[in-house]
Amino acid sequence: MTDSVVNVYRDGLDFFGTIVQAVPDGAWQRPSPCADWTALDVLGHVGETTAIGVKILTGQPVDPNRSSPPSAAVDGDPAFWWVQVAGQAGEALAGGIDLDREVDSPVGRRTVRDGLSFPAADLYLHGWDLATATGTAVTIPPAAVAFINGMFEHVPDEVSRRPGVFGPAVPTPPDATPTQALIAFTGRDPGWTP
Repeated sequence: MTDSVVNVYRDGLDFFGTIVQAVPDGAWQRPSPCADWTALDVLGHVGETTAIGVKILTGQPVDPNRSSPPSAAVDGDPAFWWVQVAGQAGEALAGGIDLDREVDSPVGRRTVRDGLSFPAADLYLHGWDLATATGTAVTIPPAAVAFINGMFEHVPDEVSRRPGVFGPAVPTPPDATPTQALIAFTGRDPGWTP
């Protein structure tokens, strides 16, 4: 990975934030493409992952425990809660970042660059989940698609295709858009509807 992880992460905060702000009243309890999760669960999960990204950026210890259900992490108004979480991430990005510094992450000792990659990808993949659950069509930006594809290019299926990561890839037609192809690669049905 190059320093593009910072740009993808920063842009992902905006991408996800725009989707959060577009969620209609009463839509937070709708089902999402993530099995057994509501739209609010998706938000809670991404918020917790983003908080992990902040800890990785600032060198704080990472607590691998997550809320169950993920929606339990959301405190108060969902859109306002996300603004606060994203604001903390933005502040962490504003400081000098040594991407080669090693830190503890949920999967062990890694560089900041590597540790930030998954939180960055989550902003886009779960952004698609949240948008789809709440009736908004989104296109994942080409730079993010390339970044996420690059992340998994050399990851064996036994690592990426397991519970909590990705399911089996879903077939796509030859004319699938880059967003549809990426979503299908992650085991989601690009045509999913609530």
